[in-house]
Amino acid sequence: MSTSSRPSGSTRSRVSPPLDVQIETARITLGDFLKWAGAADTGGRAKHLVQTGAVQVNGAVERRRGRQLAPGDRVAAGGREYRVVAR
Repeated sequence: MSTSSRPSGSTRSRVSPPLDVQIETARITLGDFLKWAGAADTGGRAKHLVQTGAVQVNGAVERRRGRQLAPGDRVAAGGREYRVVAR
């Protein structure tokens, strides 16, 4: 009897494409972006997410709510990825 090293079924998790979030200005702070994108319902929640290290910008943990984001930046929070896009 032969054993297979391949597991049955797919073990790859599906990764959702980033959600494009249009901003109306040239730049936006991370805290404001989290609210604008719907990742945080309040400024207090955005602050908590950032301070606890639950937010990444371009693949690196970001702990500054005032971090300036520009079109092309990617933000990951709450199990979702967002891409900043110009209007």
